[in-house]
Amino acid sequence: MAIRLYRAYTPGTRNRSVPGFEELIRVKPRKKLTFGQHSRKGRNNRGIITSGHRGGGHKRLYRQIDFRRNKIDVPGRIDSIEYDPNRNTYICLVNYEDGEKKYILHPRGIKIGDMIISSSKASISEGNALPLSKMPLGTAIHNIEITPGKGGQLARAAGAVAKLIAKEGQLATLRLPSGEIRLISQDCLATVGQIGNIDISNKSFGKAGSKRWLGKRPKVRGVVMNPVDHPHGGGEGRAPIGRKKPLTPWGYTALGKRSRKIRKYSNLFILRRRRRN
Repeated sequence: MAIRLYRAYTPGTRNRSVPGFEELIRVKPRKKLTFGQHSRKGRNNRGIITSGHRGGGHKRLYRQIDFRRNKIDVPGRIDSIEYDPNRNTYICLVNYEDGEKKYILHPRGIKIGDMIISSSKASISEGNALPLSKMPLGTAIHNIEITPGKGGQLARAAGAVAKLIAKEGQLATLRLPSGEIRLISQDCLATVGQIGNIDISNKSFGKAGSKRWLGKRPKVRGVVMNPVDHPHGGGEGRAPIGRKKPLTPWGYTALGKRSRKIRKYSNLFILRRRRRN
């Protein structure tokens, strides 16, 4: 998929680029597979901000995505490839032979008219969903379950792909997009292939307003705040943070400290931690 560039006919279009959307079809989403959602603007049930820098943005209609892929042994045909405002990848409308229609994440290379199936006997081709026990080593996969039957939770973003690198006993070893190497039950389902829209990383917003359309409000550095607002705040002029190490607004160590719980249940299944940026 190509990236479409703008000529700088306004300051906002200078250095602006967007996906080309050549693969998509301009159709209204299927009504039975959509519902409205309320934008909470980062606030809890008492109206207090618990997640900052959220608010505004365009109204969105949520599309129900079939992450479970539990239509076993029922072939389906790709009817359309559509835009989804709630995620950075595209979605496909699948028309199954029994008449039911569902949305799935768009695998790279899938086109309108292609057939997919979720089955332990399915071929290793893009869009098919199989248990990890039925996949050969080296298979590229996405939409991976952590708990059998719960639905895919790993490798769901645009361009994401994991790799099956080993199988032993009841567990399979996967290399996830983050670089983490993890054990997962071989009974878990996964979809073959890489997720599409891989050029999303080349997108350039061009202006601050593009972020506001997505519901993201401006961020401000802690050193320019007042002492009451941030541990880094206060001082005259351009003052340093005045601490031994950087802190979050709530006083916890920031920038590099591991925040994962020491006794988290899934630590046993992680063979190598993800790459640190």
